[in-house]
Amino acid sequence: MAKYTRIEVALKAKETGIVPVFYHNDIQVCKQIVKACYDGGVRVFEFTNRGDFAHEVFAELNKYASKELPELILGIGSVIDAATAALYIQLGANFIVAPSLNPEVAKVCNRRKIAWMPGCGSVSEISYAEELGAEIVKIFPATQVGGPDFIKAVNGPMPWTNIMPTGGVNTTEESITEWINAGAYCVGLGSQLFIKNEQNQYDYEKIKTMVNSTIQIIKKIRS
Repeated sequence: MAKYTRIEVALKAKETGIVPVFYHNDIQVCKQIVKACYDGGVRVFEFTNRGDFAHEVFAELNKYASKELPELILGIGSVIDAATAALYIQLGANFIVAPSLNPEVAKVCNRRKIAWMPGCGSVSEISYAEELGAEIVKIFPATQVGGPDFIKAVNGPMPWTNIMPTGGVNTTEESITEWINAGAYCVGLGSQLFIKNEQNQYDYEKIKTMVNSTIQIIKKIRS
């Protein structure tokens, strides 16, 4: 069962400003990635539903996080149907992220009061997602949808909308500043965060530093 309400998820995503997005089929790698991000200041983390037996990896990762990383809000991404959403909710997912808008997924999440962040690409989709109960909507792929200018345009007539761009956001101060100043509620970040060394292995210390640096950039912009 989820440990955090949809409002708690939304508030913490706003506070930290970034939501790392990650998948790996090795549970030990996942644990180290999540811990590095947590130590860097992350409190909302999206594990993605990719690859065979992803739900088994998530189940173990959520058990680990509950025990070792008590403030982490772990959720699942790339969920496109209601059955998959129900499976991950049973495994304790605190939020569900989707690349698309599926009202059947909304119903499953709302029934259990789980945060649902659907992918949207137009004002009509965003409005419908909010009608279905979404506190945060994801624009994806963010650059192709229209970039920071799209968020500015939406926030004009719909200033209550909370938008998380994913895809096209990178960790440079210039990029982060552009998205946050455009009105992004928080940003989803993937491969740019997960630095590897010369042996093509994840450098957990550098990941921790990168995460913290990105969070500090957002705090600076907002202040």
